[in-house]
Amino acid sequence: MTTPIGKSALDQLFYNARTHSHWQKRPVPEALLHQLFELLKQCPTSANCSPARFIFITSSEAKARLLPCLAEGNLEKTQEAPITVIVGMDLAFHQHLPRLFPHADAQSWFNGHDELIRSTAFRNSSLQGAYLIMAARSLGLDCGPMSGFDAALIDAEFFPQSSVRTNFLINLGYGEASRLYGRSPRFEFNEVCQIL
Repeated sequence: MTTPIGKSALDQLFYNARTHSHWQKRPVPEALLHQLFELLKQCPTSANCSPARFIFITSSEAKARLLPCLAEGNLEKTQEAPITVIVGMDLAFHQHLPRLFPHADAQSWFNGHDELIRSTAFRNSSLQGAYLIMAARSLGLDCGPMSGFDAALIDAEFFPQSSVRTNFLINLGYGEASRLYGRSPRFEFNEVCQIL
């Protein structure tokens, strides 16, 4: 039986965690990104398919390549953020299944089934990206996940001649809490949940 985590951990991961748009000028050590990956790779994915691919944009040169791909509303926050993660999805993920899921011929489930490949890659890379957010929060980082970009431009710039496609972006760093808005409303259980 798993023991529930304490209130301070729940506060850090959920109740006090926020989506940040403003960032402290505080670097994130590369070693912390390795720790982050060691945590997020434990994420469950169907048939252990692990389709997410991550590019950690840390240099000003790489950031300059990313900015023209973004919607105007995402420019300033991304320029400020120490790191922007491109969460990609590998549409050739099934080629790795003999290694990642060796107890079944899982690769054959996907061969020639493009829509199944795309939906599986999208669903599971989204799950891995969500785990990245939780892993980052557990390590003391703040996050700003984003839509609002031209995926085709990002693909051409960062995944050329590749089977990887962009899913979404996450800004990472140490957020400027003094510039947060109040928390927006959330649904109540009985508005969006059913127990059958």
